[in-house]
Amino acid sequence: MGIEVIRDWRGLSDDLKGAAVAVGAFDGVHRGHQAVIGSAREAAQRLGVPLGVVSFHPHPRRLFQPDAAPFGLMTPDQMARALDGLGVDRLYLLPFDREMAGLSDEEFARQVLSEGLGIRHAAVGFDFTFGKGRSGSPDLLTKYGQSLGFTVSVTERRDDADGLKLSSSAVREALKAGDMARATAILGRPFAIEGEVIHGDKRGRTIGVPTANIAMPGYMRPAYGVYATRTRLADGRVVKGVANLGIRPMYEIEDPLVEVWLFDFDESLYGQVVETELVAFLRGEMKFDCLDALKVQIEDDAAKARAILA
Repeated sequence: MGIEVIRDWRGLSDDLKGAAVAVGAFDGVHRGHQAVIGSAREAAQRLGVPLGVVSFHPHPRRLFQPDAAPFGLMTPDQMARALDGLGVDRLYLLPFDREMAGLSDEEFARQVLSEGLGIRHAAVGFDFTFGKGRSGSPDLLTKYGQSLGFTVSVTERRDDADGLKLSSSAVREALKAGDMARATAILGRPFAIEGEVIHGDKRGRTIGVPTANIAMPGYMRPAYGVYATRTRLADGRVVKGVANLGIRPMYEIEDPLVEVWLFDFDESLYGQVVETELVAFLRGEMKFDCLDALKVQIEDDAAKARAILA
């Protein structure tokens, strides 16, 4: 059947209410988030109700800090797929707008969670805040739940055995440092950028390295440079490759691009939505004096990427 995505809390039919839900931003759906979802799963099984996740789009930070640098770790479609893989039945992807931001903590608990979604249980993380001015806490939610008819579970901070902090900010730090192993360990899967293949300047073709170019508007900027990659095509095929992520010092494009050279692949992908996993960071961006030097370096990068992905 797959996950059902519901994009409002107002006017829902009874058959879309009554779930046990995990509530939070869940950007990245990393292993710390998965612990909160696991707590909601236990409640759903105990109560015999669907398992849901309540998240927000756009991320609340976008509304409060509109000029901040992009920081997203995934698109809503990627979130839905990640949650589907965890056995979640419903994703309530609620619009985070001025109206939602203006609700007090009590109004959020009553209007959104209780009356709107009719939840039976809410699982939250230890640092969960809600309501105008982020005045609500897990303790306050527990209190509201007692009067509104839902139970609450709070997941304490989870670090793994090696002291690895399991948080979205820790993922961002790892990506900025080009530490893909650490980012993958926190996420439980490689960080991936999804987007439509757009027309580039076709320079790669002139040196026998045709690339699929993907813009990355909402995503945080990982370390600029060259990566070993795996790209999932629209039809589900997965193709290994090597990608440059950044602004290309040789040409200095304005907005960063992911430019993927798919190995042993010769098909047009323009207009298709693909998802590229950044498996390993090979080197930082470099400026080349001529295309021949660039071609030699790309062939070296490709050999390294093939070895890592073998």
